[in-house]
Amino acid sequence: MDASTQTLVISGYYGFRNSGDEAVLKSILTALQEQGEAAGVHIEPVVLSIDPEWTTSMYGVKSVHRMKLGEVRQALKDSDGLISGGGSLLQDVTGAKTIPYYLGILKLAQWLRKPTFIYSQGIGPVNRKLFNPMIRSVFRKSAYISVRDSQSAELLAKMGLDPAVIQVVPDPVMGLPLPAADRQSPVDRIFSDGELPVVGISVRYWDSQKRELDAIADGLRQLAGQKPVHLRLLPFHQPDDSEASRYVMDRIGDITGTGSQVSIVEDAVDPQQMLLEVSRCSVIIGMRLHSLIYGVSQYVPPVGISYDPKIDQFLKRIHTEPVGSTAALSGERLAAETQRLIEQRESWHASHEAAITALKQEAQAPARHIIDYLIRKG
Repeated sequence: MDASTQTLVISGYYGFRNSGDEAVLKSILTALQEQGEAAGVHIEPVVLSIDPEWTTSMYGVKSVHRMKLGEVRQALKDSDGLISGGGSLLQDVTGAKTIPYYLGILKLAQWLRKPTFIYSQGIGPVNRKLFNPMIRSVFRKSAYISVRDSQSAELLAKMGLDPAVIQVVPDPVMGLPLPAADRQSPVDRIFSDGELPVVGISVRYWDSQKRELDAIADGLRQLAGQKPVHLRLLPFHQPDDSEASRYVMDRIGDITGTGSQVSIVEDAVDPQQMLLEVSRCSVIIGMRLHSLIYGVSQYVPPVGISYDPKIDQFLKRIHTEPVGSTAALSGERLAAETQRLIEQRESWHASHEAAITALKQEAQAPARHIIDYLIRKG
């Protein structure tokens, strides 16, 4: 067929400089471009962002302010459809306004008779049951629904959606590529000799008394005393994660006498640059979901710390369990599991490579379905 141009508005938690969510956006943009080119379709994205100028500068795409209804409505009116996702958009843990906002954007597109596409979302928790019929109504009118785990699909089914129309796919970030100049085989990157093993650490504030951060610092201090390592703090969400990371660094204290070292990544907002940082690690300890997804996508063994079911659900897909939770975390166990994975990373890679490669290949499935839909309706 002849090349054509299709304009798609993309709604998500974008422009807040959260590395995980920016990685979701970058992954969606990459997948749409690659799948569009394969089908002879040029995709023109328009991103709804809290900081449109920054988003345009970062990704080279058109962007409008997500909170300016007039701009959003005009963007939708001029578009060929709306993508909602990915990420955990439809949950009410972070507040009662989140679900109405994202459903409102979807509903506005549907009022304008634009097809809507649910792109690899993590659904829930939804504690306010009044939202269930709202989600059901909007999703039933969507042209395509994909979620990033089976638990999300089960929750939608409980809300009354037909399971047959829900596709379970990997998180889109599983398909995020490294910067072109830095692409190597995972074995070359993970198993290089001659340097300290790099332990990536992604922490965030959660418990008001910082008990999980104290346990992490205790475990890292034990690890550094048992084996020379490079502890590399990786803040995913600015500025909070930087503050949490420095709290952990302060709690670890001076470890120079052990032969170990500690450092922090500064201002790695570009998702591919943070992905590159993670790819250089021997192990990734993560509270942030996307720190674990970054690691697994680059064949780096994860040590997950659960604060939300989405952590457990992702790790379950690669037959792994969290080392603990924010409510119950042992520094001794954290140190032992991290050391085990450093020492056994080659066997871990061998046993997980096929499953991870399959997830990476499946990550672009939503983009492929959306492109196919646009071609059929065009």
